[in-house]
Amino acid sequence: MNTPLVVFVASIFLAVFLLMQGLVVPTMGSNAQMRRRLRRRLNALRAEQPDIAPSLLRTRYLEGLTPFQKRLESLPVMQSLRRIVEQAGLDQPAHHFVLQALFLGLCAIAIGVVAGFSAVMAWALGAIAGAAPFVRLGFMRGRRIQEIEEQLPDAIDVIKRSVRAGHPFIAAIHLVGEDLEGAIGKEFATTAADFAYGTDPRAALLGLVSRVPSMTLMGFVTAVLIQRETGGNLAEILENISQVIRARYRFQRKIRTLSAEGRVSAWVLTLMPISLAGVLHLTSPHYLPILFQSRNGLTLLSVSSVLMVIGIYWMRKIIRIEL
Repeated sequence: MNTPLVVFVASIFLAVFLLMQGLVVPTMGSNAQMRRRLRRRLNALRAEQPDIAPSLLRTRYLEGLTPFQKRLESLPVMQSLRRIVEQAGLDQPAHHFVLQALFLGLCAIAIGVVAGFSAVMAWALGAIAGAAPFVRLGFMRGRRIQEIEEQLPDAIDVIKRSVRAGHPFIAAIHLVGEDLEGAIGKEFATTAADFAYGTDPRAALLGLVSRVPSMTLMGFVTAVLIQRETGGNLAEILENISQVIRARYRFQRKIRTLSAEGRVSAWVLTLMPISLAGVLHLTSPHYLPILFQSRNGLTLLSVSSVLMVIGIYWMRKIIRIEL
């Protein structure tokens, strides 16, 4: 009896999530083929130097933790989550988010039981509440990567001018960390501190890509590492990279402007049935309960919600143009 209602609620949640994802698309797009090609190149560079020691800066968050918390952080799942937390720019242990998810999930289940919901509905409510910290973490990670992508051309210009002035590449990285504000300044300052701790330049740059999984930053690091192996005019290479990134940035912004109508249409088409149901509930309180109390009505709501999610996904595929 309650299964169609659970499907309906889950579909509404998924629809809103897909719509919100359209607002946090990275500035430079998400060309999967290019990402795979650059990731293969970076993995090959890592394989050439497998004995790279971990950075002291990337393990500083372990200081002050109890032995039990350190054991939790050493779990493989926590290590993967810790990487996402680091990419979001947060300095918190990964198990804090797991504990938050468990707390919110248990609270939501308790509220559902007290409110008289069925077991399936209470567990579905708990799953949605438990996923909230991870959804928030994903949004923060996307916004931070977008901010770094927007500032990357300016950082490359600072490095280019510093190299042309005769400064070494490591000093240019340190200059970016001092001159630029925001997320990119912190990341380059961390990379410069890695150099100061004696980390190999290749390991420090690969650590930068690990903290910021951006396609444009991967291209920058790949070009720098190849130049260090084969030689060449680094300033000229950086100038070309900066021009390409700015051109792609302008083109992507133009695409987002032209596709704004499609995104607004997706919001309107999705929120219109929900808004209309709210208006009918206020104006005719005895009209909608029949739809929610009958099995045929719940089945109809479930099918329509699934079709709405499919339509939103299709619209996202249309308005998202990969570069």
